[in-house]
Amino acid sequence: MALQLRVYVPPHPLIKHWLAVARDRNTPGVMFRTAMTELGRWLTYEAMREWFPLVETTVETPLGPAAAAVINPELPVAVVPILRAGLTLLEGAQSVIPRAATYHLGLARDEETLQPHCYLNKLPDQFLPQTRILITEPMLATGGSIMATMQELTQRQADPELVRIISVVAAPPALKQLGENYPSLQIYTATIDEGLNEQGFIVPGLGDAGDRAFETA
Repeated sequence: MALQLRVYVPPHPLIKHWLAVARDRNTPGVMFRTAMTELGRWLTYEAMREWFPLVETTVETPLGPAAAAVINPELPVAVVPILRAGLTLLEGAQSVIPRAATYHLGLARDEETLQPHCYLNKLPDQFLPQTRILITEPMLATGGSIMATMQELTQRQADPELVRIISVVAAPPALKQLGENYPSLQIYTATIDEGLNEQGFIVPGLGDAGDRAFETA
């Protein structure tokens, strides 16, 4: 059976609530940052389902031994925030997987060509086998940044089947590119919007997540 990109829009009420707060143009910067942190937390929570292998063990309760299961402590886990906007989801993601290594990747989009260029790359030379990698990228719009990120990861032996992406808003152009090139990926997004405007922004979207979060608009 051919692999097919899997895109999940979790029906969690907190995700819906914080998405509404983030979308509202009247939300001040401090509350926008809170909304993005919460979206990072709950989307990561959803992305972890059936992703981390468990180890069976036994723990001692105050009244005696009990069977238990814990996440394999030897499992390598990494978070890759795509700067700048990916930082807005990072704190929430780290609250769910606090022992994950964080590797920053800075990409900026040329507003004329809409193509990304890399200005910071803190990825390791090679990822260990079985490394689970979570990418934080609030907007999957044209697909340029996320495709560049996936290329950097796979060049370092990252397994696309073990990569998951959390995004606040996704659009068909980015999803189409990911599906054609990395069909084993899994994406967790708060919503899928209808498309892009002439400037490559998602409509209705939520504007420029980086500018809104850091109040640089």
